[in-house]
Amino acid sequence: MSGCSRNEWMTVAAARLLRDKSVCFVGIGLPSAACNLARLTHAPGLVLIYESGTIGTRPQVLPLSIGDGELAETAAYVVPLPEVFSYYLQAGRVDIGFLGAAQIDRYGNLNSTVIGPYDLPTTRLPGAGGAPEIALHARQVFVMAKASKRSFVERLDFCTSAGYLDGYGARARGGAPGGGPRAVITDFGMLAPHPQTDELQLVALFADASVEEACAAVGWPLALADAIDTIAPPTPHELDTLRALFARTREAHACPVHLPLAPEGLP
Repeated sequence: MSGCSRNEWMTVAAARLLRDKSVCFVGIGLPSAACNLARLTHAPGLVLIYESGTIGTRPQVLPLSIGDGELAETAAYVVPLPEVFSYYLQAGRVDIGFLGAAQIDRYGNLNSTVIGPYDLPTTRLPGAGGAPEIALHARQVFVMAKASKRSFVERLDFCTSAGYLDGYGARARGGAPGGGPRAVITDFGMLAPHPQTDELQLVALFADASVEEACAAVGWPLALADAIDTIAPPTPHELDTLRALFARTREAHACPVHLPLAPEGLP
């Protein structure tokens, strides 16, 4: 579809991965946009859980944080935060953990803590929150991140949330109960772990992206799947629904277009 930005394409591609009636533990930002787009299009029964304790929330606008009142007001019910983790996540009731991060490495390990040395960082990030537990316990994890050699790195500055550790079955040997990162959705396409090595490999590209673009955006020699699929552009319905969601959000929060809530202003 012409007139579609890569950010919009990325959000739509992520939303398509979600199945109706799945239970999804949602991160703020890009994951929240993708999950709510899925709920508003092909997955109306998607059960969204946010870390603040809101279960089955159905926001009409994207939340600014996990404490946004929109989440509690539209939730099926609200429980204490410890119950979200003990009775839902750690009990194996979460199908999908949907996360973002500042850095990701070739084995799907995530950093949302610091850029630079831990004791003297150049940037101190928001931190772990519930991401380490989500990455550990969710049946599968999806990650959304715009790709650059600053964010897709050979070595993390700090490992906040474990993916496949150093690969080759290390996660399984460590006894992690969840399935680990099964898809990484970027602004050129999608990566997924190789079944033998656990290393992320290129498995799909947007129709207007190339293998050369993908390799240039990643800070390690990117492995290629034997067959690389093509991700179709957003349909008019998907794109209209996403843009309407962002428009409602900007109006509700009086957000200027350069904030992360706007498709063209994503970090």
